[in-house]
Amino acid sequence: MFHLQSLELLHWDYCRRVSMPLDGAIITIAGPNGSGKTTLLDAMRTLLGLECSGGRTYKTYARHANAESAWLRALVDNRPRGRQNSSRPFASSLLYADQVTLVCRIERHGGDWQRRYMMVDGVHEIEALAERGDKDWMGIEAWRRRLEAAGLTRAIGRVLALEQGQTDRLCELSPKELLRLVFEVFGDQEVLDRYDQARSHQQHLLKEVEQATHELSHTQAQLSDLANRVNSFQQYQLRQKERERLATEVLPVLQWSEARARTAQGLRELHRQRLFAGADARQQAARRAELHSLFEALERAKQRLVELEAERRQTRASFDAAREAERPLELLAKREEELRTLAAVETDAQELAQRVEQLSGEQHRLREAFTRANDQSRKAQAALEALSGQRLPPPPAEVTRFRRALDDAGIAHHVLADCIDIADESWRAAAEGMLRPSRWVVVLQRSGDEAHAFALASRERYRHYVVAEAENVPASVPADSLLAALRFNAKAPGWLIRQLGGIRRVKDTEAGAKVGGEWITPDAYYKDGRGGRSLWVEPRDFQFGVSALESRRKALESELNRYDAELSRIAKEQAEVERQFKDAQRAALGHKAAQELAEKAEDFAAVRERLPALRQARVEASGRMTALDAEHDRALTQHSRSERDYESAQASLKASEENVGRAQREHEGRKRELLAQARESRAAKARFPASWVTPAALQALRDEFENAKQAEIAGRHVQAELENGVWETDPQVQDRHARMSVSVLEQTAQLDDRRASNEMARIAAFNARERYIDVLRATVRRYKKNVQELGELAGVMAQAELPHLDNDDMVLAQAGLQVKFNFDGKGEVGLNDGEASGGQQVLKSLILLVGLMKDDDSPGGFVFIDEPFAHLDVRNIQLVGHFLRSTRAQYLLTTPITHNVEVFEPSEITLVTSKKPRGERWAPPIAVLARRPEKSIYD
Repeated sequence: MFHLQSLELLHWDYCRRVSMPLDGAIITIAGPNGSGKTTLLDAMRTLLGLECSGGRTYKTYARHANAESAWLRALVDNRPRGRQNSSRPFASSLLYADQVTLVCRIERHGGDWQRRYMMVDGVHEIEALAERGDKDWMGIEAWRRRLEAAGLTRAIGRVLALEQGQTDRLCELSPKELLRLVFEVFGDQEVLDRYDQARSHQQHLLKEVEQATHELSHTQAQLSDLANRVNSFQQYQLRQKERERLATEVLPVLQWSEARARTAQGLRELHRQRLFAGADARQQAARRAELHSLFEALERAKQRLVELEAERRQTRASFDAAREAERPLELLAKREEELRTLAAVETDAQELAQRVEQLSGEQHRLREAFTRANDQSRKAQAALEALSGQRLPPPPAEVTRFRRALDDAGIAHHVLADCIDIADESWRAAAEGMLRPSRWVVVLQRSGDEAHAFALASRERYRHYVVAEAENVPASVPADSLLAALRFNAKAPGWLIRQLGGIRRVKDTEAGAKVGGEWITPDAYYKDGRGGRSLWVEPRDFQFGVSALESRRKALESELNRYDAELSRIAKEQAEVERQFKDAQRAALGHKAAQELAEKAEDFAAVRERLPALRQARVEASGRMTALDAEHDRALTQHSRSERDYESAQASLKASEENVGRAQREHEGRKRELLAQARESRAAKARFPASWVTPAALQALRDEFENAKQAEIAGRHVQAELENGVWETDPQVQDRHARMSVSVLEQTAQLDDRRASNEMARIAAFNARERYIDVLRATVRRYKKNVQELGELAGVMAQAELPHLDNDDMVLAQAGLQVKFNFDGKGEVGLNDGEASGGQQVLKSLILLVGLMKDDDSPGGFVFIDEPFAHLDVRNIQLVGHFLRSTRAQYLLTTPITHNVEVFEPSEITLVTSKKPRGERWAPPIAVLARRPEKSIYD
C-alpha cells in the first residue's frame, strides 16, 4: 500500500492554489468549524476515486471555484517493499519510479462537470500534465482498478469513505451491522449480494418457468380442446357415414327384404284362400237349404198364429157373453149376502152401531189407499212426462247444480253417465249395477282445473268423485270382460277402465264359481275378493245410453197400468162399502133388511139356482181363453224365434255371399298386386350390389337392426344427432391439432431443459456459496486477528467471537460479530453496552476501524479520521495518540481549534486552515507545521 507524500489543489472549492506536505505518519488538519478541513479530505477522496462525504460531490467543489477547470495532484510513495521492482505498489501500471504523480482533472463540458484521471512516473507539475493528450487520461472505473492494483483495496476505500462522525461510532453498531460492515469492507458482502442476485435471478427464472408451465398448461388445455374437437369432427364424419350407409344401403335393403318376405307370405295366403274357396261354396249350399227349411217353419208358425188369433177371438166373445150373463146375478147374490149380514145385526142396536162404525172405517181406509195410489200414479205420470224429449235419463238435482257451478267457472268437464253406452243389451243389468256408484263421477278435461273444481265440490258438498287424470279406453280389451260390453265416447278414469277390464262375464253363478277371480252374471250378481253380492238395478233406474231411457219409459208405463188397475179395484171396493154403509144407516133409521129379504126371496132363490151354471160357463170360457192365451204366447214366441232365425240365416247367407264375392274380388286384386310387387322386388334386387343381398349380408343386417323400422329409427336418431348436436365441421382442426401437438412437445422439452438448467444453476450457486462460507469464515478470523493485535497495541484486551456461518439465508441474515473489550482489567465490555467511557468508546471505534484496513500482505496505508479527539480528556487523547503511532499506518486527522494541545502531540505534520473572509473569492493559504520524525515509518 502506498503512502501520500504531498497534495496540491488548484481551483478546488475556495482554494486558489494550495500545496501541502503529507509525508508523515500522522497528519492533523486543524482549524475552526467551516474552515475547510472536510474539504481537504474530500479532495483526497476525489483524487482517490472515492465518494465525498455529507452528500456532497466533486461537482459542488468545482462549481464554487467559478473556474473552467479544477486540478487535484498528489505525490505518492512508490518505493518497493522488498528488493524487487515488482514489489512496488504501481508496478502493475508499469510505473517503477520511487514517486508517482496522481492527477485528477475536473472540467466543465456543456454545463456539466466531468473528471478524468492520470498517473505518471515521477514528479510532474500541473502545467506539464495539462499538455498531455486525451489518450493518457482515464475514467473513474479504470482509475479505481489501477489504485486497487496499487494497494488501495475496496476495504480501504470503504474505510476512507466513512463520513464525519462515523469513524468514532463504529462501536455503536450492532453485531449484525458490524459483521455486514466487515463483509462490505473486505468485499465479501458484494459477493454475497451477487449470490443474492443470483438467487433472485434463479427465483425470477423459476417464476418464468412457472409462467411457462402455466402457459404450457394453457396450451395443453387448448390442445385437449383441439383433441376434443378432432374427436368431435371424427365422430361427425362417422355419423355422416352412418347416415349415408343407413339411407343408401341398410334401410333400402331391409325394406326390400321385408317387402319380398311380405310378398311371399301374401302368395302363400292366396294359395290357402284358393283351397278354402271350395269349402266356402259347400257351406253356402248348406246355408241355402237351411234357409228354405227355416222359411217353411216360419210359414207354418205364421199360419198357426193366425188360427190361434181366430180361436182367441171366439173364446173371448164366449167369455164376455158368459160374464155379462153372470154379472147381474152375481150382484143380486152379493145383495142377498149383504142383507143377510145386516139382518143378523139389525135386531141388536149395539152390533148395528159397530157395523156402521166398521164400514165407516173401511170407507176411510179405502179413501186413503185411493189417495196413495193416485199420488203414486201422478208421480209416475210426471216422471214419464219428464222423459219426453230427453235423449238420456235426467240426472239428480245435486248433479245438475254442481255441473252448473262448473260451467259458470269455465271448467270443461263431463260425467260418466253421458259418455258410456251399453253395447250388448243382454248385459245391461250387469253394467247398470256395476256402474251405478260411478254414474255421476265428474271427469275434468284440463288437469289444471283440479284445485278449483275441488274447491267447488267442497262448497257444494258433492258426494261423487271429481277426477282430473283420465285416459282413453284401449283399442283392444279382453273379449270376455265387462269392459267389452260397453262403449265409451270420452275419456274415463284409469282405475275404472282397469276395474271393468278385470271383471269377467259369466252366464251364471255356477260358471263363475268354476272360473274364479272377479266375475259378474247377466243378472248382476257380482263376485270379487271380498265375496259375492247382487248389484241388481230396477229397469226404471237404468241410466246409461238411449236404451236406458226406453227401459225407464216402459217401466213407468207398467207402473201406471198397475196403479190404474189398483185404482179401479179400490173404486169398486169403495162402491160396495158405500152401498153397505148406506144400508146400515137405513137400518139404523128403521129400515128392515129382513123385510127386504122376504120381499125379494123369490128373486134371490132364482139367482141361487141359475148362478152356479152361469159361473161354471164363465170359468170354462176363462179356462179356454187362458189356455189359448198361453198357446198363443207360445206360438207367438215360436213365430218370433222362427222369424229371427230366418232373418239371421238370410242375413248370414247374404253376408256369406257378399264375403265370398268380396273375397274373390280381393283375391284377384291381391294376386295382381302381389305379382306387381314381385316384379318390383326383382327389379330392386337388380339395382343393389350383389354383396348387399346375399343371405349372410341380410342376416347380418337383421342381427344389427332387427328390421327396417329399427333401421329407420336409427337413421332418424343419427339425423337428430347431426342436427341438434354440437359438432366440429372444420377439417382443418386436425392439422391444427397436429401442429399444436408438435408445439406442445417442443415447449415441454424446452421447459424441461430450462427447469433442469435452472436447477443445476441453483445447485451450483448453492454449492459455490457453500464453499464461499469458508472465505467468510477466513475474513472474520482475519478481522478477529486484526482487532486482537490492535488491542494489544492499544493496551486493551480485544476479543471477537466468531459467528456461526452456514449456507442458509436465515443463518446468514441473523449472524452477528460480537467483540468484547477489557480496559484496565475491569472486566469485559461489549460494543455499545454503556459501560465504557467516552475515550474508551473512541478507542474501541478506532480499533474496529483500523482493523478493517489492516493487511499483513500490504502493510501501511492511510486513513482519514474526522475529529477523533472530540470530547476526550487529556488522558484519553494520549491513549488514542499512542495507539495511532503504534499502528505503522498513515492517518489524516481533523480537529477543531482547541486549547488542548495534547491533540497535536502525535502529529508529525499539522495543516492549519482558516475561514474564507467575507467578500473574498479565495480562502487564506493553509499553514503547515512539520515535526522531524524520530524514525522512519518503514522501520
